[in-house]
Amino acid sequence: LVKLVESGGGSVQSGGSLRLSCAASGYMYRDYNWAWVRQTLGKEREAVAVIDTDGTTNYADSVKGRFTISRDHAKNTLTLQMNVLKPEDTALYYCAADDFPIELRAGIEAHYWGQGTQVTVTS
Repeated sequence: LVKLVESGGGSVQSGGSLRLSCAASGYMYRDYNWAWVRQTLGKEREAVAVIDTDGTTNYADSVKGRFTISRDHAKNTLTLQMNVLKPEDTALYYCAADDFPIELRAGIEAHYWGQGTQVTVTS
């Protein structure tokens, strides 16, 4: 069983930065595809940044150029560097992992999920 724990959320003013981390623990028998997924009240979860097993990254248009996803195999850690934050980035952010590549869209499913960390951006 793989356990994912996010950290690093908080409240920041518009234009500011935050760095989210996701620590993975448990029996990881293979490399996974990873994603950062966010959700706001009343909306479906939406993947905004993904990284495949070969290290290929992709971003939703809404965060492209501002967010950077990365992973550290040795530490089993996934990171999301968020710069130039906007009020519309306010959401509960989850890290997710799956055997298959995770798509950049709303309503995604993944095998493993963290509990989420809240990001609030004030104007």
